[in-house]
Amino acid sequence: MRLGLKPNKNEKMLFCFFMMPDGSLVGTKESLEFDGATLNAKGVAFTKVEDEKVWNLTFDGELPMHRKGEDSSVKVKFDLRFEGANPMFNYRDCVTADKEALAASVASEHLEQMGKVLGQLVVGDREYYVKGLGERDHSWGERDWTAPRAWVWLTCQFNEGCGFNVTKLYMDKGEIDAGFLYMDGENLPLVKVDMVTEYDADGSPNTLFMAMYDKDGVVYGVKGEVKKKTIMEFKGENDRGSIMFETLARYRMDDGEDVGYGIAEYLFRK
Repeated sequence: MRLGLKPNKNEKMLFCFFMMPDGSLVGTKESLEFDGATLNAKGVAFTKVEDEKVWNLTFDGELPMHRKGEDSSVKVKFDLRFEGANPMFNYRDCVTADKEALAASVASEHLEQMGKVLGQLVVGDREYYVKGLGERDHSWGERDWTAPRAWVWLTCQFNEGCGFNVTKLYMDKGEIDAGFLYMDGENLPLVKVDMVTEYDADGSPNTLFMAMYDKDGVVYGVKGEVKKKTIMEFKGENDRGSIMFETLARYRMDDGEDVGYGIAEYLFRK
């Protein structure tokens, strides 16, 4: 789920998707008229309970559903609670001033936090109890989805005490790597990420291999495999556009037995 406030463009951006067990995709991506600096759009609401720690996410209404090549709508209700597991991580802790300036047109300020998610989801006549892990992203400043040639944004949680976040920005004038590895109760800033990705015929990511370097030079190897995906397009100024592959991925780190899950988001400028 994502809410974007763009008062300078009189616009709110919403996307909210559920990749269901039966293979159907339930959700929407919309640009709406800006109606104030509130964290709600078309009934999807984010409510802060505790600063930098706890949020409630709620909705009760209809959402589009795509299943086996057919489009319809379905009644959806959810009441979810996100509780942070690690301290908020600021990308300024791993990006130099020149890299920060290079990324300013995408998100000049960027915070990340992993956490646990509890609650209920009802889709049609099916009710699900949700108990899992996830990621909270808060970025602000100038936001031009078509400014980078590409970006990769990854999240992974192995358990409440271990997970990572990676961002790779491919700008016309250079690349920016950022993120953290949370383990042993500490956020370890990541300063470099080498990545190789294998793609399917439609251009979507299939498998990725990474070497993540922390500030002390320690290297962590990661393999990710995409399990589910959806595709979104964005229009920018001067007829520029971009395409985003939003995927659910399964990860392993350093050939360990522990399996983690999270998002593997790939965006390419068209």
